[in-house]
Amino acid sequence: MLKFPRFKTLILLITLLLTTACSVPIAPSVNSSTVYETREVHNPDGIGKFYMGREIAQVMGHQGAGWLERSSREVEEKPAVAIAALNLQPTDVVADIGAGTGYFSFRISDRLSQGKVFAVDVQPEMIEILNSLKQEKGITNVEPILGRVDNPNLPDNSVDLAIIVDAYHEFEYPREMMQGIVKALKPNGRVALLEYRGENPLIPIKGLHKMTQRQVRKEMQAVGLTWQQTQDSLPQQHLMTFGKSAD
Repeated sequence: MLKFPRFKTLILLITLLLTTACSVPIAPSVNSSTVYETREVHNPDGIGKFYMGREIAQVMGHQGAGWLERSSREVEEKPAVAIAALNLQPTDVVADIGAGTGYFSFRISDRLSQGKVFAVDVQPEMIEILNSLKQEKGITNVEPILGRVDNPNLPDNSVDLAIIVDAYHEFEYPREMMQGIVKALKPNGRVALLEYRGENPLIPIKGLHKMTQRQVRKEMQAVGLTWQQTQDSLPQQHLMTFGKSAD
C-alpha cells in the first residue's frame, strides 16, 4: 500500500497552489478542427466547445492535486480493483494519460517488474509533483512526460496499454489526443477508460464530468478503436476497454 506524500511533498503542493494558480495555458500545436463546435450559451461547467454532441468539461487544474490523493478515494473508486481488472503483464509498457499526481501511475508500476509507466500530463505543475513523488518513493520505472493539449508526446508503437482515469471528458482536443495515443499503441495495444457513469443521475458528480458508454464508444470508434468490453465492477465508474487492430 502506498503512503501519502510526506511533509516535503505537501509543501511542494502548497507552494504550487499559491504561486501558479494563474499559470498560462499550453497552446495547441494544431488549428481548431471542423469536428468541433463552439457555442456562446453553454453549461457553466464546460468550455463551450462541443465534440460529437458532447460539451467538453472544464479541466480540474493542479490546484486540485490534494483531491486526487484523498484518503476516501480507495473506498469511492476501488483503484486496486480497477488495476487488477487491467490484466497487466510484468513486461507491459503503460501510458497513464492525464496522470495528475501519479495516483494510478505509481500503483501500476508495482506490477511492472520488467515494464514501465509513462505518466503523461499537460500541466508542468503536475509533472513537477510527479518527479518529486518519484524521487521520494524511490520508483525508477515511472517516466513523467509533459504532453500538449493535442498530443501525448509518446513514442510511436511503444505502449501496450493506455489508461485514462476520469480525464478524457476534459481533453480540449479529444480527437487529436486520441489519434496520438493510437499512434503510440503497439499492434494489438489497448486503451482503458475509467469514467463516472453518465447513465446514473444518482452518482454525485457534475454532469459534464460523467460519460455514458454510448458516447465513449462513439468517440473511440471515430479514431479507429474497437470496443472490447465494459466492466461495471467499480462502485461508480465504467471501465471500458478498446483495442487497436494489428493491421
